[in-house]
Amino acid sequence: MFNVEQVRLAGADLALPRMIPVEQRFPDDTVEDLDAAIREQVAQHDRRRPLNGKRIAVAAGSRGVAEIGRIITVVVDALARCGAKPFVVPAMGSHGGATAEGQRGVLAEYGITEDAIGAPIIASMDTAIVAELPDGTPVHFDAEAAQADGVVVVNRVKPHTDFKAGVESGLAKMLAIGLGKHRGAATLHKHGFGRFGELIPAVAEAVLDAVPIEFGLAVVENGYEHIAAVELVEPAEMLDRETELLTRAKSLMPRLLLSRIDVLVVDEIGKDISGAGMDPNITGRTPVDADGFVAPPLQRIVVLGLTEKTHGNACGLGMADFTTQRCVDGIDFASFYTNSLTSGVPDGARIPMALGSDRDAIVAAVHSSLDTTNATARIVRIRNTLSMPHIEVSEAYAEEVGAHPDIEVLGEPRDWAFDERGMLPRP
Repeated sequence: MFNVEQVRLAGADLALPRMIPVEQRFPDDTVEDLDAAIREQVAQHDRRRPLNGKRIAVAAGSRGVAEIGRIITVVVDALARCGAKPFVVPAMGSHGGATAEGQRGVLAEYGITEDAIGAPIIASMDTAIVAELPDGTPVHFDAEAAQADGVVVVNRVKPHTDFKAGVESGLAKMLAIGLGKHRGAATLHKHGFGRFGELIPAVAEAVLDAVPIEFGLAVVENGYEHIAAVELVEPAEMLDRETELLTRAKSLMPRLLLSRIDVLVVDEIGKDISGAGMDPNITGRTPVDADGFVAPPLQRIVVLGLTEKTHGNACGLGMADFTTQRCVDGIDFASFYTNSLTSGVPDGARIPMALGSDRDAIVAAVHSSLDTTNATARIVRIRNTLSMPHIEVSEAYAEEVGAHPDIEVLGEPRDWAFDERGMLPRP
């Protein structure tokens, strides 16, 4: 077996530049009392459309939505206070290894358990075909939810990682793909992301016509992973309102506020961070042929590892230029390949050059960058593409960050904290 420790690394003696801790500032709109906001909106809905006696399926997804466990718990309680009989279903397409137990496990990691929420969780990969598009495409929908008296979808509205349109990632996508389970997700992804801008609204409309959707609860986050807005959306208004909320979400999202980057070091990627592992809206790199992903020009990306909650699903690793053997060793290829095949994007499942240590991977990226030296290398280190306020930048950025109105320098330049094996402390 090939041993990465035997690699003769060009530039192995390269002294990496010191890094400066900085804070990027973004708009910080925040919901003051989240529980009260949800309860009041559900109560208002109940006054318009009584919930008493209804068996309601609450759809909960796999994305790392801020405070999702708390949100689902409050929604379930608010429905019960109105006399409804809520239960939760996983709405996450093929995530969790495309198994019912795997998806139940994903929910548990977000604090969504039967004991925590006070309601049953019914996890199944069974679907019912509730409609058919004009071209014959079947519309799959969670079989248990399809039999309920009403369905509530809860999701974050945000830019999608693989296409740009009026409706991207949010309530409509959960209706079309999340609740479509593995069969539905695979069916729609066969059309390719190039059609998603028209396909997701079309499938969502078909579901809205065929299934008793009670309401959607749209969540918008700011650049600090805090909830900037939570809004109950009635079915008749869902697509139009989601388009408006997407505009707001784009204005609040985090980004890299730097002019250009030679090497971007990403400590961790994962499905709990982004559907693409690391968000193309941050990196500008996408495994699909799509326009609209804008980021500072960058030469190399290094991925050091995977999040714990991604359970070995390294989706998006193929967008990196370098990684570590530790990262590759942590891959659950069954989950990784199942998700990649379902989405129809094999490029995201490629394995970049894997080096024996964090230091070797970063040095290789710097050495292979064009028109730069150790002194001039513009290196940026982030934890992941969801946690963007606090980052580190190399000394070459000193003048730029000192003059930027939305970047604050937090401390003096410091050396990389590699241990004797060349590894950095884990996030």
